[in-house]
Amino acid sequence: MKTCVLSDNELVSKFVSGDQSSFEILISRYRKQVYSYILLLIRNQHLAEDIFQDTFVKVIRSLHEGRYRDDGKFLAWVIRIAHNLVIDHFRHEKQMNSVSQNEFGQDLFNSRKFASKTIEEDIIHEQIEEDVRNLVDYLPDDQKEVLILRHYCGLSFKEIADQTHVSINTALGRMRYALINLRKLVKEKNLILSVQ
Repeated sequence: MKTCVLSDNELVSKFVSGDQSSFEILISRYRKQVYSYILLLIRNQHLAEDIFQDTFVKVIRSLHEGRYRDDGKFLAWVIRIAHNLVIDHFRHEKQMNSVSQNEFGQDLFNSRKFASKTIEEDIIHEQIEEDVRNLVDYLPDDQKEVLILRHYCGLSFKEIADQTHVSINTALGRMRYALINLRKLVKEKNLILSVQ
């Protein structure tokens, strides 16, 4: 059986038994979601890369120590570890609300393939993504967390509820208010979030 079609839990079992390639598959499977989550909270590319690496070092250590329970929620577990490391960073730096926005966009032109779009369309798309990321920062923390977990990490509302220790209805409510608040912010700031 090919390892790339194995479930997360099967890959975890193989890794714990000594198969290093199984963990590489898990990382490649979830790299984008975990890194995006960290970057959206940290807003600093180099620091996000450091925390991303720390996250998977901690994941490896936890797996070897038997602290992962086979519950089919590997991504949610990794995101929780990443989240805790981000919180630890902010506590250590004591700068919860002073994240530099100048760090963003360093790889604006190197991060996309331009094959299917014109360069102009790609720049506009990148600017729209940047505007949305900036708007997310204005949301209350509970709404921001649910929005990031749902749209950037792809977690279900049940997984979000479990991770944030609230009911599913509360998670849904926070998402609803986050979207309402984002719409208000778009109007207030007179932003155009479409390519026309």
